[in-house]
Amino acid sequence: MSGVRLNGFLASTAVALLLSAGGAFAQSATPGGIDPNVAIPDTAQATPASTDADKANAGAPASTVPASTSATEPQPASPDAAAATPDTTQPASTTATPAAAAASPDATQPAGTTATPAAAVASPDATQPASTTATPAAAAAPAAASTPENTGSATPAAAPTDTVSAPATPAPAAATAAPAPTIDDQVADQLHQLSTGKFDHFLGGKTERTSIEAFYSGRSYAPIWTTDGHANARVKAATGYLAHVDADGLNPADYPVPDFQSLTDPQALAEAELKFDMTVITYARHASIGRVAWSRVDANIEYDTKAPDPASVLANMADAKDVASALDAYEPHAAGYLALKAKLAEIRAGNSSGIKAPIPSGRVLKIGDQDDRVPALRERLGVLGDGGTTYDKSVAEAVKVFQKEHELRQTGTLTPQTLEALNGNRPTHVVDVILANMERWRWMPHDLGKFYVMINLPDFTASVFNDGKRIWKTRIVIGKTDMPTPIISTQMKFITVNPTWHVPPSIINNEYLPAMAQDPTVMQRMGLVVQRDSSGKVIGIYQPPGDANAEGRLRFNFPNKFLVYQHDTPDKYMFAYQRRAFSHGCMRTQNPAKYAEVLLSLVRPNDGYTEERIKKMFGPNEINIDFPTFIPIHVTYQTAFVDDDGKLEFRDDIYGRDRQLLAILNNPSEMRIADIPVEHQISAAHREILTAADHTPSSFGSPSGPGGFFARLFSGFASPPPPPPAPVRRRVSRSYPRNHYTSE
Repeated sequence: MSGVRLNGFLASTAVALLLSAGGAFAQSATPGGIDPNVAIPDTAQATPASTDADKANAGAPASTVPASTSATEPQPASPDAAAATPDTTQPASTTATPAAAAASPDATQPAGTTATPAAAVASPDATQPASTTATPAAAAAPAAASTPENTGSATPAAAPTDTVSAPATPAPAAATAAPAPTIDDQVADQLHQLSTGKFDHFLGGKTERTSIEAFYSGRSYAPIWTTDGHANARVKAATGYLAHVDADGLNPADYPVPDFQSLTDPQALAEAELKFDMTVITYARHASIGRVAWSRVDANIEYDTKAPDPASVLANMADAKDVASALDAYEPHAAGYLALKAKLAEIRAGNSSGIKAPIPSGRVLKIGDQDDRVPALRERLGVLGDGGTTYDKSVAEAVKVFQKEHELRQTGTLTPQTLEALNGNRPTHVVDVILANMERWRWMPHDLGKFYVMINLPDFTASVFNDGKRIWKTRIVIGKTDMPTPIISTQMKFITVNPTWHVPPSIINNEYLPAMAQDPTVMQRMGLVVQRDSSGKVIGIYQPPGDANAEGRLRFNFPNKFLVYQHDTPDKYMFAYQRRAFSHGCMRTQNPAKYAEVLLSLVRPNDGYTEERIKKMFGPNEINIDFPTFIPIHVTYQTAFVDDDGKLEFRDDIYGRDRQLLAILNNPSEMRIADIPVEHQISAAHREILTAADHTPSSFGSPSGPGGFFARLFSGFASPPPPPPAPVRRRVSRSYPRNHYTSE
């Protein structure tokens, strides 16, 4: 028996060696070979399975041990246990790869099968089918093989058949399939063609296209209005806002929205994207600087505002958390504009309570009279109590106060002039006038300044504002109807005390020299000084500082192309009139010394400029008081505005600017080109004509004399007003011109 056991042992050892050598050969034959850093297992590690089987079957009949079956029971899968005591039962002609053995120690593999590590890792107990290719990574763990016995001896006959028909090769890595482009990617590809001019037919031109392309290039041409081919929340918010821009006096039909929902083609979506870009850009331009270019309305208008850059508009939309608020930010937010907007909403809703109803005309009323208009008078004048229809003393006193404030005759009786002043002017088409004024608000700078001057030409007033509140108001005289004061926004830079008026050269050559040829003393009688060179040639004429100077004692300088400014005047009586359009274009101020004090308190608060101190500076020499911080000054044309009491007021369209603007706004063919500016050239000769000081005809004698020449010369520019109503006293001056333009 000992001999039999010895022979069985030797046979088992031989088979194990052959199998081990065969496995190593098969692995070395692969392209990758065996990892040189992994030790090749020796036969001593492969024999324990056979030895154990030999021991377990000692003394047992050979027929009780089936071929190709291990005598030991399979153990639970455990990589650590497999490395220490490999119990894997492998049939004959099977090559177990080390990695498979380590990962799947208990897997039963059929003959002719090579284990793949991936399968072993994924399913350690799975039975792998034949002809499975082993990868070289299996060499990372030692092979363990047991050889079945037959009657105590090895049966190596099957070993030669355990050959690999082809060398095992590493499985190539599966190629990762590129994801299909999304609809947004396809739209971006279309937008990438912006530079080719493909979309120029609706982008408005090269300038817009260049700016829009710059925006999209910075975001890899990703669309902003669609997501996954559908309109996103951003476009829905913008559409909702644009549908209600009539609240700002705009027309929603001017801002079309593409039908994103019906589009699926990438090119169509790209076109819709860009069309809506243009819609939003157009709205931002209209809201910022107006639908109608101011240059199309009147040559006497000048603003330096610019439309927002298209790329900045789109960037605002893309970055905004609230698209509606971002769009609304392009509209003006000045208090005057917002008040008009609120009144427009009230009127459209049928509420006219905020509009002053006119008091009917009728007979002159005095104390004791009975009239149905008296209750309306009480309400308008704020008279307390209920006196019925009796024009009593309380009403008469209130009328007298109103007359004093408006520099009317203080009689206390309700005269036609007083009634006209009380009613103001109510236009026939109220909404149209409001829309025209809101459009002009858009022309102006939307940031008026921390403090600023606001001049309202139709109201004949100038106001100073600080932190949004009016801190001072005064009356002014403006240009006559055929010499209108321009509408501008600029900056006041300094005040001139005791200004000198220099006569423009064209006036000297064309008008004054011929007059001097007739009467050499005419300039002296006008209070003008003639400058001559050594040969006696006239080289200049000016009016020195003084009480008679056409500019008075103070001039408020804000350089502009129209050469207009504010100044004092010797003709104080003109401020008594309700309609004060008498100048060539400059604006005369009723109380210039107080005006100077208010302005200097804002820009030089620590320098102690008071009205009294400024008056003490009056003298023969010019003095300039510079502003360390310039003051914005806005010369406006507000024929409709909301007063301090919240009432909607109207004023006469003295220069016809409402009429001109509404003619464009209400004409569809005009509106198609309304936002395209036009150029206006103001010749030097025209400017110098405007700088001519307008003289009172009575100042220069009879029409037949030299004074009559100047009366005829200037009568076309600024006819003097009729004598003011008593008791205002008219100041008569015979040595100074009344108004002018001048170069600065």
